[in-house]
Amino acid sequence: MRVCPQCGKVHNVGFVATRLAGTDGVSLETEKWAHVFEDSGFNCFYFAGELDTPAARSFLVPEAHFRHPEILDIYHHCFGVQKRSIQTTEKIHRYTLLLKEQLYRFVEKFDIQLLVPENSLTIPLNLPLGIALTEMISETGIPTIAHHHDFFWERQHFLTNAVWEYLNMAFPPHLNSIRHVVINSSADNQLGLRTGISSTVVPNVMDFENPPEPPDDYARDVRESLEIAPDDLLVLQPTRVVKRKGIEHAIELVRRLGRRATLVISHASGDEGHDYEQRVREYSRLMDVDTRFVARIINEKRGRTADGLKIYTLEDIYPHADLVTYPSNFEGFGNAFLEAVYFRKPIVVNTYSIYQMDIQPKGFAVIELDGYVTDDAVQATRKVLDDPLMRQQMVDRNYAIARKCYSYQVLKRKLGGLIQDSIACGA
Repeated sequence: MRVCPQCGKVHNVGFVATRLAGTDGVSLETEKWAHVFEDSGFNCFYFAGELDTPAARSFLVPEAHFRHPEILDIYHHCFGVQKRSIQTTEKIHRYTLLLKEQLYRFVEKFDIQLLVPENSLTIPLNLPLGIALTEMISETGIPTIAHHHDFFWERQHFLTNAVWEYLNMAFPPHLNSIRHVVINSSADNQLGLRTGISSTVVPNVMDFENPPEPPDDYARDVRESLEIAPDDLLVLQPTRVVKRKGIEHAIELVRRLGRRATLVISHASGDEGHDYEQRVREYSRLMDVDTRFVARIINEKRGRTADGLKIYTLEDIYPHADLVTYPSNFEGFGNAFLEAVYFRKPIVVNTYSIYQMDIQPKGFAVIELDGYVTDDAVQATRKVLDDPLMRQQMVDRNYAIARKCYSYQVLKRKLGGLIQDSIACGA
């Protein structure tokens, strides 16, 4: 077991989420936080409805998942409506009690001394889990660092609902034992204005102290597997296919470049339906842009598909990209932006609000869109692609800025203050 270097005592940290598996932003950032906690001398344990964490440190509760049938039923009877039935209320109470009992078991089994809810007190995909967490924290006073990624008021479909009393109570709760962390300054402002809760801004990070290794033998054949000629451009859109990603801008840019190019979209539609994916496919055909949807052969782990196709990680794809497009209309922060910087790739980015507020002022050198593709943006992209020295200077500058502002060391410093405030190590 690891011990806290400040006091020699064992400290066990319990992460709580609906899901800690795969490549969604919450799972990825949780893994980074856990790395920093472990590096600082803490043991990390995990509670969720889906887990790919070490079995000996995991506490799996199916009802914690937002896709559990009964949790989904609660969701559908509470959002998009303005009145709920007594049966729905009773079901909320029933599953709140079930989940609270499991949370108590988790804390007892692993002797958890610090809780870290990951978005489970932020966005109400699993109402009973958020309520159960709030009640358990209130009943025990357990030190808690609540990590908030995206609040319900940032998503239009949560604003028509029949559960305002639960949202005001638990998403997030205003309790003395909770330290609140948000990922951008806008969330910090809105949380304070809406709830009176103060928070600490801790941006998403990457391990900029350790640059990525060159592609190994496994990943050398990425272009061949994607059937992209060596002289063609590989333009990577490293996101899911959802409306707010603005993928039409990437398609238009590739079309207007006038080069032999393939747009590679790394992830599937996910939980938000397939209508937008159909729109992107149709728009690609209209614009005569070779667009590849490759989610089937990209996963968090290497392997083979059922029919024998080679599976790559996103980290295997990045080194082969000539350009990364990130034309989102809205993001909570911008993990794909940091990934492109980490792999030293030139970036085309739409100036979404959080980028303008938190990222742009740092001085990154990127090709910017202001809501649509302009001739200037097309010309700037061509220049970057055609000038190796300019491109190298651009990506090296971006890496240096990110190492200063978005590295694990930054996270370690930020968490250090929060941990000291939450747990009195010297006691």
